[in-house]
Amino acid sequence: MKQETLSDFVGTKAEEFGVPGVAVGVLIDGQEVYASHGVTNAGNPQPVDEDTLFHVASVTKTFTATTLMRLAAEGKVDLDAPVRRYVPELELADEAAAAQITVMNLLNHTSGLDWNLIDGGEEDGSLAAFVAKMSELGTIAAPGARASYSQAAYNLAGRVIEKVTGLAFEKAVATLVLEPAGLTNTFFDLDEVMIRRFAVGHTPDANGELRPARPWRANPFAARGNNPGGGIASSASDLLRWARFHLGTGDGVLPTEALHRMREQTVALRGSTLGDGFGICWFLRDVDGVRTIGHGGSGQGQFAELLIVPERNFAVVSLANAGPDGYLFNQSATRWALAHYLGLTEHDPEPLPYDEARAREVTGRYEIDAMNLDIAVAEPAAEPVDGSVARSAGGSAGGARLTLAVGIKPEIREASDAEMPADYPAATMGFLPGDGDEYVITEGGLKGQRGFFTRDDKGTVVGVDLAGRLFGRAPGAS
Repeated sequence: MKQETLSDFVGTKAEEFGVPGVAVGVLIDGQEVYASHGVTNAGNPQPVDEDTLFHVASVTKTFTATTLMRLAAEGKVDLDAPVRRYVPELELADEAAAAQITVMNLLNHTSGLDWNLIDGGEEDGSLAAFVAKMSELGTIAAPGARASYSQAAYNLAGRVIEKVTGLAFEKAVATLVLEPAGLTNTFFDLDEVMIRRFAVGHTPDANGELRPARPWRANPFAARGNNPGGGIASSASDLLRWARFHLGTGDGVLPTEALHRMREQTVALRGSTLGDGFGICWFLRDVDGVRTIGHGGSGQGQFAELLIVPERNFAVVSLANAGPDGYLFNQSATRWALAHYLGLTEHDPEPLPYDEARAREVTGRYEIDAMNLDIAVAEPAAEPVDGSVARSAGGSAGGARLTLAVGIKPEIREASDAEMPADYPAATMGFLPGDGDEYVITEGGLKGQRGFFTRDDKGTVVGVDLAGRLFGRAPGAS
């Protein structure tokens, strides 16, 4: 019955969101239940199952963090030591930050490093080349001052692993974590992926039709410098095995206390859909008063979600191969699993009615190194001929509403030889009760995402957080 019910839900939702292929796995009462739907590739279809490989993108960070925890447990890395102890060649635009950033700052996203706009070079996509170019990367805060999700921080953590072990990052993770944890269907190497059944990401073209995405993962094959933050391919079955490992005692990899330390909050998060805080890598989130740990990933038309409930010995993994609605499918699947198997319900916050003064205060452009985020007021459309008045979530009775759009900077998209994920068009957002600085997006591919605005000492809005990342207000934006 568990299998049949899950299969019914997965099939219905995959069709509803128009995702070509999905795989969902649930660990409940020590048993694994799987359901899959659709195909690996709309242009060259093969059925998806629990062993189909997906690019799981940032879920990779959990493997990188666990590897560093093993090295710390073995006394080879001090998590509180400056990164320069292990990577003395590290240079940043901010010399003080380069000297102060610790290994723990990398693992819980408090390094202050911007997102990730680094090209290691066409001829050398190694981690060493990545780190050599980090002097071009800006900082958004002093180390330890606040959390802001950074791909670059995890890539730097991968270089720490290489320097300490003397092994290539991928070999170190396989030797220290993947093999002893029994993960036989999890790979960095595309040569391993291509001889197995694997999902292809899909993104919409100019007409909204889904087409296979290129490159296969978010970075070209040779760009190893991004592997620590997002290079792994895995399956629903192996990710449930990974969840079992994190629910266990760490046998063969690291001591139980070190494994469980990863679940303990190291820094709080405010107004974030991703969680209430960071442990060591894991996002920590309470659902109906029960603590969960998890991590998601988004790549080139592929989305992954892994959620674990330690006190219930429960886990759910959801994989989808289309953007942007694969994200919405995964969120729907994890919520359904929590409600259906554990009786835990996530409650969406209700936005306040549209407030013109608040809206005008936050409109403008915000940015990180690779993306622009635009907040604007969408003026009301012409009044319907029948005289009716519409009101949408976060909108006014007159129809005005606040919108958020986010996408890759045009100059970066134009300069890239590789295809890039589609931008997220303007979608309605609304302020949440409280101090007025938290918000929720109420439609589109980012529906349900929460965040908040940052103010300076004078009370002026200078930044906005989305998906755990701080976007700074662009000069002259208002």
